[in-house]
Amino acid sequence: MTLSLTATPREARGKQNASLRESGTIPAVVYGPKLESQSISLNAGEFSKALKEAGESTIIKLTGIGKDAEVLIHDVDIDPVSGEIRHADLYAIEGDKVLHLEVTLEFVGESPAVKQGAVITKVLHDLEIEVLPKDIPQHITVDISSLVNVDDAIHVKDIVLPPGVKTKVDPESIVAIASEVEEETEEAPQAIDMAAIEVEKKGKTETEEAAE
Repeated sequence: MTLSLTATPREARGKQNASLRESGTIPAVVYGPKLESQSISLNAGEFSKALKEAGESTIIKLTGIGKDAEVLIHDVDIDPVSGEIRHADLYAIEGDKVLHLEVTLEFVGESPAVKQGAVITKVLHDLEIEVLPKDIPQHITVDISSLVNVDDAIHVKDIVLPPGVKTKVDPESIVAIASEVEEETEEAPQAIDMAAIEVEKKGKTETEEAAE
């Protein structure tokens, strides 16, 4: 099913942006190689739903800007306190142009190394890829069942990329690794040097007697 959003043209003004958010809409901008940058507003509920379902690697049909466009959610500004979406950037793609974008890695399977007491550390959570719009995957699967023993690792070169997808990330970069759990050791309390205390006490006594 193709996701779609309806845009409303707007003027790019800061104060207007605040009032837009209060009315349940989000200020945004759409641009691309063959599309001049346009300030728009989007329904907050519809955009939040599209962001949740599409993320930043699914093509969305954008209407309401004259000629419909196929876009990707390129960037989202979220308030760190309230979690409210403050602004969004949409990138209008060209069907025959290779895109450079990051796609989420989805880890599946069970690692036998865990039964040996290992912990699986996921070093990469996204992978930068090159792909035509028609071949964009929603995610890339990484099977951790190959992590059999402690210190086993999955590298970028081990990932099976979907058809039409390439990456220039270093093939030796670690994606996930089975590491041994380090046990915390409590430091033993230092033994009290009774001899030193006696010497200190004796010295103090002799000094006090001399003073008298």
